[in-house]
Amino acid sequence: MGTSAFVTTDVFTTERFAGNPLAVFPDARGISDEAMQKIAAEFGYSEITFVLPPEDPANDARVRIFTPTAEIPFAGHPNVGTAFVLGQESHLFGRAIGDVLRFEEKAGLVEVVLKRDGATVVGATIRAPQPLVIGDAVPGDVILACASLPEGALRLDRHLPRSASVGLPFVVAEVTDLATLARARPNLAAFGDAAAAHGPSPHEFSLFLYVRDDSDPWHLRARMFAPLDNVIEDPATGSASGALSAFLASLDDRADAEFQITIEQGVEMGRRSLIEVAVTKEAGTARDVRISGRCVSVMEGRIAF
Repeated sequence: MGTSAFVTTDVFTTERFAGNPLAVFPDARGISDEAMQKIAAEFGYSEITFVLPPEDPANDARVRIFTPTAEIPFAGHPNVGTAFVLGQESHLFGRAIGDVLRFEEKAGLVEVVLKRDGATVVGATIRAPQPLVIGDAVPGDVILACASLPEGALRLDRHLPRSASVGLPFVVAEVTDLATLARARPNLAAFGDAAAAHGPSPHEFSLFLYVRDDSDPWHLRARMFAPLDNVIEDPATGSASGALSAFLASLDDRADAEFQITIEQGVEMGRRSLIEVAVTKEAGTARDVRISGRCVSVMEGRIAF
């Protein structure tokens, strides 16, 4: 039996025990795929990461991201939190750590820029590994069933519910107000039906609900449910925030623009998170999506595997 060191951090927050918790294994050499999945299930966080030497020496690390049930190609808070943890060290696999890190992931290469307050690393900005992909519309009654919401709870004048992705797909849907957002409760059976009919696979369907105030249209409140992945609710979802932000930018009438979007999440869970997203739109296309947040250290220890 071996052991491996881990560190936990709360991501997209400046306060411990808020934001989204993440466990990072800064040197996961020797941990098998099977053990990684079991460790992820044991932690029970929405995701944890395992850091390995890069396959291409031009990059800094290979990062594998696991939910309690599966490995996934990309996610926001795991990249921000992993960069924050690695940024506390002077070297990574024998190489000095700079302010820009390049992570090899299943979705592609993820560039990460460390955020500093003086000499102290306080967070990171990541660039989404893939351009915006907008999928098919999902019927409103499917969304209502998944979120246990009544007729009339969706706002459909700006867009229909549909899948959007910058590396990991989510179905995004706008609800009418904060009270409606607070009422949402995931219905596992409805999620199963939705995945079979509209998911990227028969077992995948993640729903990102949000409220957009006309008086402050680029500051959103959101909730994310993925019960089929044993994530009943996620307090901060960077990949969904990036996808939603790019999608909303694509709907804007301007062909060329810079968008600065703040997404507040986790409030209903008592783990308030703030996710900052910047989107560059050129010739009518959202071409560059950058997801930023701050982090705080929480725990460290070792696990047997």
